[in-house]
Amino acid sequence: MMKKISILGVPMDLGQNRRGVDMGPSAIRYAGVIERLEKLKLDIDDLGDVAIPRPNRKEPQMQDNLRNLKEVAEGNELLAEKVDQIVSEGSFPLILGGDHSIAMGTLAGVSKHYENLGVIWYDAHGDLNSSETSPSGNIHGMPLAVSLGIGHERLVNIHGYQPKLKPENIVIVGARSLDEGERELIKERGIKVFTMHEVDRMGMTQVMKETVDYLRDRTDGVHLSLDLDGLDPSDAPGVGTPVMGGMSYRESHLAMEMLQESGMITSAEFVEVNPILDEKNKTADTAVGLMGSLLGEKLK
Repeated sequence: MMKKISILGVPMDLGQNRRGVDMGPSAIRYAGVIERLEKLKLDIDDLGDVAIPRPNRKEPQMQDNLRNLKEVAEGNELLAEKVDQIVSEGSFPLILGGDHSIAMGTLAGVSKHYENLGVIWYDAHGDLNSSETSPSGNIHGMPLAVSLGIGHERLVNIHGYQPKLKPENIVIVGARSLDEGERELIKERGIKVFTMHEVDRMGMTQVMKETVDYLRDRTDGVHLSLDLDGLDPSDAPGVGTPVMGGMSYRESHLAMEMLQESGMITSAEFVEVNPILDEKNKTADTAVGLMGSLLGEKLK
C-alpha cells in the first residue's frame, strides 16, 4: 500500500435513474474521510471532484438502450485522464462515487499501468450487462462488462484502448442479484464469483483468503471496486439498488483488513452512496470506516 493517497470525487448520477448519488462524494467527505485517513499518517491529497457533464434536458435520453450515454461516456473520459495522472505520479487513487458507472473511467485510467490488473468487485450485482441484456438501460449495471470489452463502442474505448481487464483476473464477492445474461457471461468467460451462499457457507475469512490466493500470482496490481449495496441494507441503507441479505458491517471490515494485510491493493473506489436515501449519513460513515480498515486502521 502506498503512503500517498489521492482522493478524487466523481459526482455522477447519470448511470441510473435515481437522483442523489451525485452527492455521495460530499457525504463521504462530510463523514470525515480526510481526518480519518490522516490519523493513519498517510499523505492525503484531496483533488476535489471531476466536473461531470450535465444533460441540457429534463428527461434522460436513451440511445441504443443506454441511458445518458453521451454524458456518462464524457464524464468517464475525464475521470480516466485524472486517474491515469494520479497513478503516473506514484499515488494511490481513492475514488469516491457517484454511481458504479464511474468504474469504467477508474479502470481505464488504472489498467494501462499494469500488464495484468486484477479486480475485486465487492457488490450485490455483477454489473456485467450490456445494452442487449440490460432490463433497464442503466449504465451503472454495465461497467465490468465494458471493462472486458463488451458493450457500446463509445464505452469500451474510453481512454483509447480495450479491453481493460481479462476475465480470469476478476473476483466478484457478495453477489446476490444477477440477471440471466450476466449468469451466462460469468459461465462463458469463467469469471470467479463468491455469491452470498459461499460467503455464508465458507465464512468471510475463507472467501478473502481464496480471493487473495487466486489473484496474487496472476496479477501485478489489484483494484478494489466496492459498491455499498454489497453490504446489507441494515448497515448501508443509502444506496439506489438495495438487496436484502448482504454482507455485514463486521464481515466487510474483516475483508478490508485482510486486503490491507495482503498488501496487494493498488487502487480503490467506493460507490453508490446516496445521502438522499440514507439515515443520518450512516452509509457514508460505513464507507469511511471501510476505507480506514483498507488503508491500515487496526483495533490494536
